[in-house]
Amino acid sequence: MLSFEVLQVIWWLLVIVLLSGFVIFDGFDIGALTLNPFVAKEEEERRVVLNTIAPHWDGNQVWLLLGGGAIFAAWPEVYATSFSGLYLAMILILFALFFRPVGMEYRHKFDLEKHRRGVDWSLFFSGVVPSLVIGVGLGNVLLGLPFQFDDIGRSYYGGDTLWILNLLKLLNPFGLLCGVLSLLVFLTQGANWLALRTELGSNVQVRSQKLAALFSVLVVVVGVLVAIWLAFISGYHLVNDSLILQAKEGDVSTSSSWYANYTANPVLFVVPVLAALFYLFSARAAKNGRNGFAFFASSIGVLLLFATYAIALFPFVLPSSTAAYQSLTIWNATSSHLTLHVMFYVALIFVPIVLAYTAWAYYKMWSRLSTKVIKENSHDLY
Repeated sequence: MLSFEVLQVIWWLLVIVLLSGFVIFDGFDIGALTLNPFVAKEEEERRVVLNTIAPHWDGNQVWLLLGGGAIFAAWPEVYATSFSGLYLAMILILFALFFRPVGMEYRHKFDLEKHRRGVDWSLFFSGVVPSLVIGVGLGNVLLGLPFQFDDIGRSYYGGDTLWILNLLKLLNPFGLLCGVLSLLVFLTQGANWLALRTELGSNVQVRSQKLAALFSVLVVVVGVLVAIWLAFISGYHLVNDSLILQAKEGDVSTSSSWYANYTANPVLFVVPVLAALFYLFSARAAKNGRNGFAFFASSIGVLLLFATYAIALFPFVLPSSTAAYQSLTIWNATSSHLTLHVMFYVALIFVPIVLAYTAWAYYKMWSRLSTKVIKENSHDLY
């Protein structure tokens, strides 16, 4: 049996991969829906955009469930505490996502153009809200959430209760900047996907290709701004590793920097540098019409951005701004050794199966779509 510490690190890595998978795969769905009103000017063009994601969007959404399920199983305290503090933000994401299945399935049933356009804007809402709010939430984690634990280990948000009830408190300047970065990441995925899946030289393909190059560069620019701002935000440092109920003042210091792991191990700086480089590769490839490589580069960029974020936080998962010594880390917030061990082998078996099936589905349904195809199959496609 693998040691407890090794399994804790393995599940930290797996959660990073699963959340990255959500942004990579469901990200192009969300990005495409957000861009639809801008890259498609005619009805057939809008249908082209919708049908590029039609075979995959519902399956891609499973990545969100996998990520959430992994957090619930591996880090139950993190799952419970984060859902309490970010409840309204998460409800807003789910509420926005509800528009996607309804809009996709019922759009073609409307005869009037204005009704279909209304559905298009509801799909835009279902794309832009999650991509923004996810970034805002991740940004606020770096600022710390105001939670602590009582004598029997229940997390609660004391003091300023309105902080939980008022979603506007999350929309602080740093959180909003992280939200903009997140939105740009989703838009890059969506633009690269549309450029890859639409007919070469078509209006949608040309517009998407230009936007993909632009958004890729903006990811780097805004990412640098976030990195500079983060240098002025106090980071957390683990002094003594203690279980939550045994934690005491002084176990965690808040006078550190979120760059402490990088400065202690300078080789880790290669991760954010590579993230920026891959987005620049994506921009160059999109500009030159190499859509497949552009999408691949931005996808690797997503994984590297998540790795950059996770390395900065490590070993913290959910810092507390009111009781720093009770912050949740990968050491004190994980499930039991046996649970992590069993889940590890389950993941070892089923994750490759899921990946293989996903690859097969993309292979079988691969083609570039055009307005001509939409017209010829008007009653069979969205």
